Amino acid sequence: MNRASSEQPLFAVIGCGLIGRKRIAALGKSPRLLYTCDLDPSRAADLAKLAPGCNAVTDQQVVLADPRVTAVIVSTLNASLAPITLAAVRAGKHVLVEKPGALNSAQLRAVRDAAQKTGARVRLGYNHRFHPALQKARELFDSGALGPLMFLRARYGHGGRKGYDREWRSDVALSGGGELIDQGVHLIDLAGWFLGDFPVVEGHASTLYWDMKVDDNAFLSLRTAAGQTAWLHASCTEWKNLFSFEIYGRDAKLAIDGLGGSYGVERLTYYKMLPEMGPPETTAWEFPRGDESWAIETREFTEDIRLGREPKPGLTEGIRTLEIVEKIYRQSGYPASTASA
Repeated sequence: MNRASSEQPLFAVIGCGLIGRKRIAALGKSPRLLYTCDLDPSRAADLAKLAPGCNAVTDQQVVLADPRVTAVIVSTLNASLAPITLAAVRAGKHVLVEKPGALNSAQLRAVRDAAQKTGARVRLGYNHRFHPALQKARELFDSGALGPLMFLRARYGHGGRKGYDREWRSDVALSGGGELIDQGVHLIDLAGWFLGDFPVVEGHASTLYWDMKVDDNAFLSLRTAAGQTAWLHASCTEWKNLFSFEIYGRDAKLAIDGLGGSYGVERLTYYKMLPEMGPPETTAWEFPRGDESWAIETREFTEDIRLGREPKPGLTEGIRTLEIVEKIYRQSGYPASTASA
């Protein structure tokens, strides 16, 4: 079902924590926001002040029953993402749901089945695709500047904080896992964006430092049918926050470092191999102006609705990413979440 719409969507945000605040800011200076919804009424009321005429509620059914609401942004803890998204899709609402979208791929498949019936569009909130360095890297990649792709190497991590192993992310029932399903899914999504599907999934997750039953490090080797490899490491024992993403072609290499803020200035470096080899021709870009990825992603979601197009990344990509997470957890002996939507 193709449900294109020429009208600007009217939004509701369910989940009014830090990410909910970012999502509202991404709607612009005069957000078309009808509801903020959170189990904590004070948090919902606080964010409702950001949009004149916005209603703060604690019951998501109020939001989903209002026919004026076109689109719902779901920014709750992982355990609530899929159940709320499923209810919204069944109510005919389009959804932008925070990554990873669910505790497991089965929950997202249930959302996909419902969306196919109602025509709702569901975008997964993998905002890293919209960081300027990654957008520029994609532009160079699509131009053929790298030549045939060989492999990809990426690292992403932080050092946690005092008491990190007692937060909700350490509870598999709420999070679905540890560092792999937290930051690691960004690496898997980006690797798939450049390389495609990975029929071969190898690696392991480990708990090396934190006193918790979920992983604090994950090491992945993902291979395409053509033999291209994505080597990924996600860690919350990094101590100094780090983002590094490198793409190797036969003719050139791209290196992305930093994401702004505590991860350092976002940079892209293009290394072009010369016929005589030796030191490459090097071009570098810096992007110090801050993170607009949330706003760009939101505009893309609005276009999904207007054009009636399938979001990318959407449910297909979200399911693929969580299937890889589940394989690594099974191989590593971690309990997988069996929660259903």
